[in-house]
Amino acid sequence: MQAGWDHVLITGASSGLGSALAEGCARPGAVLHISGRDAARLEEAAAACRARGAEVRPVVLDVRDAAAMAGWIAGAGRLDLVIANAGVSAGTGGTTEPAEQTRRIFDINVTGVLNTALPAIAVMTGQAPGPDGLRGRVAVVASIAAFVAAPGAPAYCAAKAAVQRWAEALDASERQRGIRLHAVCPGYVRTPMTARNAFSMPFLMDAEEAARRTLAGIARGRVRVAYPLPTYLGARVLGMMPIAARAWFFSRMPAKSADGNI
Repeated sequence: MQAGWDHVLITGASSGLGSALAEGCARPGAVLHISGRDAARLEEAAAACRARGAEVRPVVLDVRDAAAMAGWIAGAGRLDLVIANAGVSAGTGGTTEPAEQTRRIFDINVTGVLNTALPAIAVMTGQAPGPDGLRGRVAVVASIAAFVAAPGAPAYCAAKAAVQRWAEALDASERQRGIRLHAVCPGYVRTPMTARNAFSMPFLMDAEEAARRTLAGIARGRVRVAYPLPTYLGARVLGMMPIAARAWFFSRMPAKSADGNI
């Protein structure tokens, strides 16, 4: 699976969905700007993309560093597609969510997304439209968890809901300037982030399949790219349940680990 954008920037590209997205965009003639916090894993991802013929420019960055992110994005040149993918996940472990963990999840999953998307939109505003008539696309990776206020992962669900709604709302105005926003809401994806989950993950899919669905949805212009359908519909039903009933339902499920996986 190969996407057709010539200039792509992806955060959190050193493993999991991020590296699969990078490989999905890699092809001869494509220029990929990828970032991550683990230099060795990032270089492995870069090598896989180069093997597909792409020019790859990896950089070790923390998405919480607003100045560094703005400088990197502004210096990248033309950008046809930016994917704010970097994120972390953790739950309560069956107790109160630690304050430090809560702040870390919001810092990376919300502020980190804004540190990626806002400079990208600024760059795209000054670009000429591409062959598709757009100045660029910005995709934020949320989650199907955005549609469920799960007591076992309050910060994660809230952070993903924030970026999902922000992207979908902003698309309505940015498309008037030739820029599209996309909220990517995957279900369970087999990655290092989900490897520690000690509970059943229905419709678990490989990162490569998730990347294929993500890029296909973006290419089709879908504002919300949510998959797989059964998990998405289930989340919407759970989200509409009375709060007490939803709390009872989740109380009967194993708690998500509170160790903060990446």
